Amino acid sequence: MTSFDGKSVLVLGGSRGIGAAIVRRFATDGAKVVFTYLSSPDDAEALAAETGSRAVRADSGDRDSLIALIVSLGPLDVLVVNSGILGAGDPLDMPPDVIDRLFRINIHAPYHAAVAAARTMPDGGRIIFIGSANADRMPMTGLAAYSASKAALKGMAKGLARDFGARDITVNVVQPGPTDTDMNPADGPLKDVMHDFMAIKRHATGAEIAGLVAYLAGPEAGIITGAAYNIDGGFAA
Repeated sequence: MTSFDGKSVLVLGGSRGIGAAIVRRFATDGAKVVFTYLSSPDDAEALAAETGSRAVRADSGDRDSLIALIVSLGPLDVLVVNSGILGAGDPLDMPPDVIDRLFRINIHAPYHAAVAAARTMPDGGRIIFIGSANADRMPMTGLAAYSASKAALKGMAKGLARDFGARDITVNVVQPGPTDTDMNPADGPLKDVMHDFMAIKRHATGAEIAGLVAYLAGPEAGIITGAAYNIDGGFAA
């Protein structure tokens, strides 16, 4: 494991699922971790107590509050943007306000968070967006806006990698496929459908996703930037 002793890490959307696994990994590796939550205070409190991290309630859809939070934390060595919403349904029936909020959280928030963090991030810092394998493959109906929002992160990472590269700040995307969380359990009713699309027919674990995030945040990945990595059992292959 990579040591993150003394490193300041912010995980946006860290109280449950993949986000919680990322918080646990960085905390275990010695980082000083702050994570945000919105609607799961009990989970956030329990995770903070378990890991010695700090939980902060924040709505990633509120641009000004999100930027103010990042400014208040001071220089960050690592920013992980995991906050996001799904928003599934027939596009002919989806309310425009629902789609606009999805884009604010899934696209606008990562951009504004990355820019705010980069203003004071030390040279050699890391920015990591948690995307989705649905950016590369969408085999189901009703997820056009969601897949579009995740695909946008790939272009965003390429552009910001250029913008921040002179300071050795890397910007990358981790794109999980089906992952065992409370929202998408490995034994859930859609598991067989999802596994049919996969070469390795199982859900990933949160720890596996967190392992890739930790690698990209570590010193061995200093030359990797502007890239998107599927960790999906071949879902998008």
